[in-house]
Amino acid sequence: MYTLYHHPADPFSRKVRLVLAEKGLEFTTKTEEPWKYRPEFLAMNPAGEVPVLEEPDGHILCGHHPICEYIDEITSRPLFGAYARDKAEVRRLCDWFDDKFFHEVTYYLAGEKIMKRLTGGVPDSDAIRAGKTNLAGHMNYMEWLLKQRNWLAGEAFSMADFAAAAQFSVLDYLGEVPWDKTENGLPAFEETKNWYARVKSRPSFRPVLADRITGVIAAPHYGDLDF
Repeated sequence: MYTLYHHPADPFSRKVRLVLAEKGLEFTTKTEEPWKYRPEFLAMNPAGEVPVLEEPDGHILCGHHPICEYIDEITSRPLFGAYARDKAEVRRLCDWFDDKFFHEVTYYLAGEKIMKRLTGGVPDSDAIRAGKTNLAGHMNYMEWLLKQRNWLAGEAFSMADFAAAAQFSVLDYLGEVPWDKTENGLPAFEETKNWYARVKSRPSFRPVLADRITGVIAAPHYGDLDF
């Protein structure tokens, strides 16, 4: 059985959990608080970052990108697409959500509202405002994509959807996603809301919806499949 060292507030840990579950691999999780620099954990990953995956034979894999690509390669039903152009688009959007979205949105909102609370810091209201503003811009882009496609990267569900949904799940835990925002009496983010409902209805997503972060109360709708 695989062992995943993770933290429930970390979107990249969530992405790996989703991929493991989607692929039907049996695994257990161990919560790691990387800011405590536990020597045993540093011995596995000197970078001191989650997620870390320990294989049944004891082999260690570090980093969400390598872990997700490795899992995809050793299992069926590829999540990166079948053709070169499809794979390029999936990877482009994975980079978008893992890097751009994380640093412009999740880092500000979850970093200030969750991580600072867990580590004893004081939230920065300017950073929170910046995260909220940036989130609206990203959701407008998602609306544009999803009006042209069935899923984010194309017609098939892919790793790009998990990369995005992992970030959204942390924000939705906090109640920070403006699902009910309207413009001219119509939902402003209807396509994105429908997309997220479809993703979180997958069986692989349900354990994530059961997550609770110590000291941080989940939004009332967090675990609801239909909001």
